[in-house]
Amino acid sequence: MELAGATIVVTGASSGIGRETALRLAARGANVVVAARREEPLATLVEACRSRGGEALGVGVDVADEASVRTLAEAAVARFGRIDGWVNNASVSLIGRFEDLPPDAFRRTLDVNFFGVVHGSRVALELFRRTGSGTIVNVASLAGRIGAPYYSAYASAKHAVVGFSQSLRMELRGTPGIHVCTVMPAAIDTPFFQHSGNYAGRPFKPIRPFYQPELVADLIVGLLERPRGEVFAGDMAAPSSLMRTLMPGLFERAYSAMVERDHFLQEPAPPGPGNIFEPVPYGTDVHGGWSQRQRSLATASRVAALATVGALALGFAALVRGRGFAVVDARSRD
Repeated sequence: MELAGATIVVTGASSGIGRETALRLAARGANVVVAARREEPLATLVEACRSRGGEALGVGVDVADEASVRTLAEAAVARFGRIDGWVNNASVSLIGRFEDLPPDAFRRTLDVNFFGVVHGSRVALELFRRTGSGTIVNVASLAGRIGAPYYSAYASAKHAVVGFSQSLRMELRGTPGIHVCTVMPAAIDTPFFQHSGNYAGRPFKPIRPFYQPELVADLIVGLLERPRGEVFAGDMAAPSSLMRTLMPGLFERAYSAMVERDHFLQEPAPPGPGNIFEPVPYGTDVHGGWSQRQRSLATASRVAALATVGALALGFAALVRGRGFAVVDARSRD
């Protein structure tokens, strides 16, 4: 895709990855249609996109509502005549032990994170079928490949996004002009963590190593230009997924301990839904500010990550020596 003059829809654009992606697309001369529930930050984003050289339109939308998503597509076509790319990025998060999560908040997380992708993909495909071309980029997560304690709702939705995208790609193999791409970021320094519904009893932060939203935005822009099926964002994401596949039992024990040790701040936090049901009036930046708060974290992150990888690799080698290659069998507990 030639981005200059192309029309790209970006959902979840009021902050974080979506906001940065829109700005980068505008800088490449694209027409950017930015969508989110919060309309005020969309207005400032539209102006920022125009200042970077692209044309922009902001549309308030709740992606969990298919009719709202159709209205978004209609507004984009009415303004720019067509849609060439659609980035399904809107997402909410819900943290806490499964038994402590309110059922309505659990369902709403799936409605936004999974069915929002379904609604966006359905509408985009209808338009792409007419023109014979177009690219969908679904922003999933490393949590779409590996689960994590306290993330039962979020991981369920992101696993669904990964599987849905795989199925859609196979169905579209006979339509070479239409592409479906999946991005799976590791922890990213965005306002995601401040926005999250939290029933864990403690505030939480991005688990190390975490990365900057510019990394993910660059990948999304690159996929619109040159589509690929699946990409990880963050150099520890793909190795983590591989280790989970090769030695699930050992990985789950190590990763659970890592989450308990590194994901939470040691202070109490009252339970609350965050932005699950309604947008919150804060956190409209691209970044979450965790890098600035923890200046030494970058080096510590890499050291901690490499130590974890080394421990898991040594454990895998020991298992192979002791039990043979049957260790990679998904039925093995180790």
